[in-house]
Amino acid sequence: MHEIIQVKTTKREELVDITPQVKAIVQRSGIQNGLVNLYAQGATAAVMIQENWDDSVQTDVIALLSKLIPRGVWQHDAQDGNGDSHLKSGLVGPSETIPLMDGELGLSTWQNIFFCEFDGPRSIRRIVCTLLQDVDAQSD
Repeated sequence: MHEIIQVKTTKREELVDITPQVKAIVQRSGIQNGLVNLYAQGATAAVMIQENWDDSVQTDVIALLSKLIPRGVWQHDAQDGNGDSHLKSGLVGPSETIPLMDGELGLSTWQNIFFCEFDGPRSIRRIVCTLLQDVDAQSD
């Protein structure tokens, strides 16, 4: 099964915690064991699992990527000024897969799932959440 998570972003670059939406989809699915895959639709967005304790790690992620991939120096900037956004998205990657165990996401205490916006703000961003049930668990 799959569902689409929609988020609105308010900054050019930000990490948005989508863990509560993913947990709600898992609960609605009734699937106990399997995999949850999250895929960010868009060439300037990504999905990342990161620490959730406070905002400092998310701020540090944005700062690091800005130092590694600065704005305004890429060939693609001649088209629409977001060459850095494409490179950041490609580096982080569009998807994450998380084990589903006994109806719970297999995240540690300090991990959450973040949608990474690199070319906002956007009124709608979409993340495809796909759940795959473990067929061995289905027959138990």
